[in-house]
Amino acid sequence: MLEAMIDLRLAPMAAVTNTPFRLICRECGAGPLTNEELDARALLQGSARTVEMTRFLPEERPIAMQLLGSDPDVLAEAARRLEAAGADAIDLNMGCPVAKIVSKGQGAALMRDPLGAAVILRTMRKAISVRFTVKIRGGWDDEHLNAVEVAQMAEAEGVDAITVHPRTRSQRFTGKAPWTIIKDVVEAVRIPVTGNGDVRSMAEARQMVAATGCVSVMIGRGALGSPWIFDEAFDALSPEDQRAYKARIIARHCELIRTHYREKYALIQMKKHLAWYTEGLGHAARCRAEIFQTRTPDEVWQVFQTYWEAPGS
Repeated sequence: MLEAMIDLRLAPMAAVTNTPFRLICRECGAGPLTNEELDARALLQGSARTVEMTRFLPEERPIAMQLLGSDPDVLAEAARRLEAAGADAIDLNMGCPVAKIVSKGQGAALMRDPLGAAVILRTMRKAISVRFTVKIRGGWDDEHLNAVEVAQMAEAEGVDAITVHPRTRSQRFTGKAPWTIIKDVVEAVRIPVTGNGDVRSMAEARQMVAATGCVSVMIGRGALGSPWIFDEAFDALSPEDQRAYKARIIARHCELIRTHYREKYALIQMKKHLAWYTEGLGHAARCRAEIFQTRTPDEVWQVFQTYWEAPGS
């Protein structure tokens, strides 16, 4: 009996979830996409970099734009503008644990003040008609595990769906993600819940769905250097076919990077992603060291290919 298909989604990751990576994950089978987080105030101030980050291609749809901020009016206006620009959904980041973000009262810091967060959600909900979602954490720390409370509040304020990363802000990305928190949220609300955290294979995605009852799974770090994680058929391929599949996807990804970015930024992106793609290669550490010494996109590609084609890789 064939297993049911799982709705797998690519998580928004700063400086990673750009058009080339979103496209390559979509081509591998990822469902609805979300862009990397956008600073709401920077968007309203016309920051060229932020405006550039809002751009997407028709083949990326449906796509959600994720906003970062703490001022209800600023977030609402930014959401309104993104909807007008064609976003299919707006997502509010209530989970970023980075110190420079939470120090401004943004990201995971919003979970410390559920009443203030409710005002933000209410104001944003009134401003837009497209799908409105939030991404939350388990809580601020082990003494403040309030994911269920925040999820119920979000549902009451008209949010359409919730993504739960069950680690607390204080855990950041360490330790094991306690999936029971996702299950608790699923049982506490009627709106769809997406699970996120410690999923690095299709088998683990299925385990999360079975363990928590979430309707979809969001994959972040597990997709770095491994976008084929979104392909239901990949694991069934022979080792030779898997290698050919990987080679095609890696080449396609680098082609997309070079198509969408000027040489300087293309080099930065290719170094980053090709370093992740070295996982499993022979002499991977040496390959990464050489990758970070390269000065042009052609050079970094040649270094990677040399190791990729080496005997035993």
